[in-house]
Amino acid sequence: MRKQQFIALAYGWIVILGLVFIVSIILALLLKFTPLNEPTLSWVTLVVGLLTLFIGGIVAGTKSRKKGWLIGGLTGLGFTLFTFAVQYLGYQQGFSIEQSLNHLGYILVALVGGVIGVNAVGEVKE
Repeated sequence: MRKQQFIALAYGWIVILGLVFIVSIILALLLKFTPLNEPTLSWVTLVVGLLTLFIGGIVAGTKSRKKGWLIGGLTGLGFTLFTFAVQYLGYQQGFSIEQSLNHLGYILVALVGGVIGVNAVGEVKE
């Protein structure tokens, strides 16, 4: 992989982690100061996660300008591996079946975002 693809991946991961951090703060405040409960927020977090990975895939694809499916997929896979590492090393728990399916969806959405990001700017010929 070229340097441009690694930079694109880094941009995608930074955007994803930044958005996840911001949304986590907002959702925590909503949980604290509104009558919302955790089961209600489980669907909200899934939708927000899908949207966040889609945006991260678009950013990575836009920066890469080539191989959007690969860059998007690697962006989603990197997020999934990061989440798994935090969960496994921090809480000594692996992914459940439901989490595995959610993360498979995250990877696929990031892959689609990468394809859209590349096609938004057009492929550069060398």
